[in-house]
Amino acid sequence: MENTAPRKKRALSCIQPSGVPTLGNYLGALRNWVGMQDEFECFFAVADLHAITVRQEPAKLRQQIREMFALLLAIGLDPEKSLLFVQSQVPAHSQLAWLLACHTQFGELSRMTQFKDKAQKHADNINLGLFAYPSLMAADILLYQPDVVPVGADQKQHVELTRNIAERFNGLYGNVFTVPEPYIMKTGARVRSLQEPTRKMSKSDENQYAYVSLKDDPDTVMRKFRRAVTDSEAQVRYAEGKDGINNLMEIYSACTGDSLEAVEAAFAGKGYGDFKQAVGEAVVEVLRPIQERFARYMQDKGQLDSLMKQGAERASLASRRTLDKAMKKMGFVLV
Repeated sequence: MENTAPRKKRALSCIQPSGVPTLGNYLGALRNWVGMQDEFECFFAVADLHAITVRQEPAKLRQQIREMFALLLAIGLDPEKSLLFVQSQVPAHSQLAWLLACHTQFGELSRMTQFKDKAQKHADNINLGLFAYPSLMAADILLYQPDVVPVGADQKQHVELTRNIAERFNGLYGNVFTVPEPYIMKTGARVRSLQEPTRKMSKSDENQYAYVSLKDDPDTVMRKFRRAVTDSEAQVRYAEGKDGINNLMEIYSACTGDSLEAVEAAFAGKGYGDFKQAVGEAVVEVLRPIQERFARYMQDKGQLDSLMKQGAERASLASRRTLDKAMKKMGFVLV
């Protein structure tokens, strides 16, 4: 009997191996990736080629690539359900990036806000890769013909450019690339800095007490929450002007599944000290299984390398079809 089940839509997400993700990265996005595996045919990549637009220390980069791959496994990305790979281990990414760079306009790249931001931060190293990396990002996406690309607000501009490049290429050479739609993920927690709760939690924050890393041990987590900024009201309620408490309530809600109303009711009449303790303990319990799985993967180098190799082989097969089609359409001779 013929299988008439509709084909799952295909989704692709990439993450740079530039340091350990924060609790904000996990609750806001990475946890949603895990849930997407049942709804979509998913491709997940460690985007290590993007990391070198900023100078990297080779041994540290190598370790960060391994750690990010292990962390994606530890949070629950399943190689049996999804295709998980390291970008640099699939040569088609850099090959297609050049083809697409030749179909990307200088003006388009110069308008990218991330280029402007990074050029200011790294004024001593404004290299071609920093300017042209949206073409590599477009190659990352278009190689796998995804229907959707999960994005946050800071990446939407790059997906729009990818769509423009794909439409331009298809207009010149015929239907080569699927033109992907940006996919706004089901609302993840908007986790803010523990020290400046009007700002997003960031792993590059100079104040180590402003963020929680997915690798922070329980003592460190508890210490950071004890020092979290609150206000003078000493009342656990969600309201305008209570940015610090609002942030802690959202984190607690995301970790426990309790609604904000339930959190208010549970801590009525209790002080901020009790609440901070409870938030810290909830975060520790969310991180515990991830950290345990991460440690197991990092201790078994053979298994980690084997999973990387399998992912690279599968991704190479999938991406090669698209690359060959694009090259043939452009007039290259393939042997």
